[in-house]
Amino acid sequence: MAGQLIVSVSGINDRTLGEVDEFARALQGRGVPLSLLVAPRLKDGYRLESDPRTITWLTHRRAGGDAVVLHGFDAAATKKLRGEFATLPAHEANLRLMGADRVLEHVGLRTRLFAAPGWTVSAGTAFALPRNGFRLLVDLHGVTDLVTGATSRARVVGIGEGFVTEPWWCRTLVLSAERTARRGGVVRLAVTAKQLRKVGPRQAMLDAVDLALMYGCTPTVYRWDPEIPASSAA
Repeated sequence: MAGQLIVSVSGINDRTLGEVDEFARALQGRGVPLSLLVAPRLKDGYRLESDPRTITWLTHRRAGGDAVVLHGFDAAATKKLRGEFATLPAHEANLRLMGADRVLEHVGLRTRLFAAPGWTVSAGTAFALPRNGFRLLVDLHGVTDLVTGATSRARVVGIGEGFVTEPWWCRTLVLSAERTARRGGVVRLAVTAKQLRKVGPRQAMLDAVDLALMYGCTPTVYRWDPEIPASSAA
């Protein structure tokens, strides 16, 4: 039985938009949509609401079938090495989720999907997400429907943001994608935008995508559909 293919990109801003757009076009030529992981604030002081070029690009891509997924709020305010929402208690997670949701609503990119920065989410964050209207949680090990509580188990493999970037790992990512696709599983690939500037990581992502497609995986995006349980659709 054929599996699914989900490709996501994080770290999208005015300085990385060129590389991300080129990658998106390469995937578009293969019939593969992107899940765009968006954070309103980045560590270097970046603010999404002050970046109309990126907002326009994201809006256009979502209209064309890509998914916008909230990917944290303010990485600069995170002092720990782990992801922004990895250890937060519920009340702090609630405040950050409200702030992030407000920004995305203001720029016309509101979403009900959440991907944990660093792919790790605290119990407090998982508790706060549905109380802020979120319907889907994406983490390291799977995709959870926050309405039903059902989880589709499928580990993400990526380059950057919690994953190493060395050549040996790029080869491992390609082999992992091939194994998962061959057995009809869900191939979840992730890459940070700045890694797309490098020939090796970019080619590894494209090779992994091509192998997944060769084994018949259906390209899709992270999405929440009340008619489809999380166990059958990511």
